[in-house]
Amino acid sequence: MVLAGVLVLLFVLLLARVPVGVAIGVSAVVGLLAHGGPSAAVGFLETTPYAAVSTYTLAAIPLFILMAQLVLKSGVTTELFAAARVWVGRVPAGLGVATTTTGATFAAVSGSSTAAAAALASTTIPEMEREHYDGRLANGLVAVVGTLAAMVPPSIILVFYAILAEVSVGKMLVAGLVPGLLVTVTIIVTTLVLVHRKPALAPAGRRYTLAEKLRTVPVLGPVALLFLLVVGSIYLGLTTPTESAGLGVAGALVIGLARRRLDLARIRDALVETLTSTAMILLIIASAYLFGYFMTLTRITGTLVDAIAGVAAPPLAIFALIALVYLVLGAFLDQLAILALTVPVVLPVVEQLGYDPIWFGVMIILLAEIGLVTPPLGMNVFIVSKATGRPAEEIFVGVLPYVAALLVLVAVLAALPGVVLWLPETMGG
Repeated sequence: MVLAGVLVLLFVLLLARVPVGVAIGVSAVVGLLAHGGPSAAVGFLETTPYAAVSTYTLAAIPLFILMAQLVLKSGVTTELFAAARVWVGRVPAGLGVATTTTGATFAAVSGSSTAAAAALASTTIPEMEREHYDGRLANGLVAVVGTLAAMVPPSIILVFYAILAEVSVGKMLVAGLVPGLLVTVTIIVTTLVLVHRKPALAPAGRRYTLAEKLRTVPVLGPVALLFLLVVGSIYLGLTTPTESAGLGVAGALVIGLARRRLDLARIRDALVETLTSTAMILLIIASAYLFGYFMTLTRITGTLVDAIAGVAAPPLAIFALIALVYLVLGAFLDQLAILALTVPVVLPVVEQLGYDPIWFGVMIILLAEIGLVTPPLGMNVFIVSKATGRPAEEIFVGVLPYVAALLVLVAVLAALPGVVLWLPETMGG
């Protein structure tokens, strides 16, 4: 009864648009008071929040956020799109393909799906509209491409999951690389298939010379080097994720200053955005730990593990049910909230089924990202709708083919977990 009451309180607070960290924290404290009494609640409040956010590994989160903000303030997105357009613009739906590759490149130095969707919406959709792209295709594509930022390392969501699941942050970041590339390819192939079936959706672009392509290297080169510096140093075992995040901040600062796109005002804005986002994430982490202790007191995790062990069904079938739950949650809740609420409970169940926690993290993040573009509350869809003035209902129709294709990819990765795990298993020590 206490657990049911706390869950009802939590969802009422979330529906009332109370900030996620506050909603989880308040619900956890109410649960601790009801189940353990004032002394237990005070004891947890005295120790848990500080212990939850004072680990060295967590320093990677604000550093990765600052790196993304410095890149964003440098105005790289517009130039990335222009460069990608030169390289792939002549193929059918060339601007759509360029939008996808731009989103993947921006994701490699961003880590925020909503920020990526907002940046791409203001940069790429006006260009596609000028080229007479179908509105549903253009807006739906941008909404979906924005989700890449959660999967392509360095991703804040991947770091967040690694901390909650107590797995290697470095391996978690590297594990997102191959699925991120596969998501990119899936989006591109889906776009090409749609345009092949109905050419009126998007025209082909013009051909560019080799000299024009080579002139884009000064734009693409620094971003590629920054990605290699951050992810490559982690993969080779040369740095910890926190150290590589520090290198990323230094690299982003150098790129912005060298291009004369960063001044003191933009750096200050980047720092303020970083502090705001970091405070929100740390509050969610501290609240998630409190909520986890409450769930431990209720023994719900152990009960679920025992119940799953007694179910006469294949592990893949049970995972399919779990995946369905994450798809539904993704349509209503923020990814950070989904992970904070579910990982402490669901992860022991998944491990009981014999699945790897790193593989599971990649899968649920991909599922939560699909939820960002599914009705009724697909966040990326409403961000694109606000930026372009297009009705959200129209954009939801535009994302449907991409959602179907991504669900096929989820099924493939579920059947072949080695696709996700082989790269982190080859990492340097």
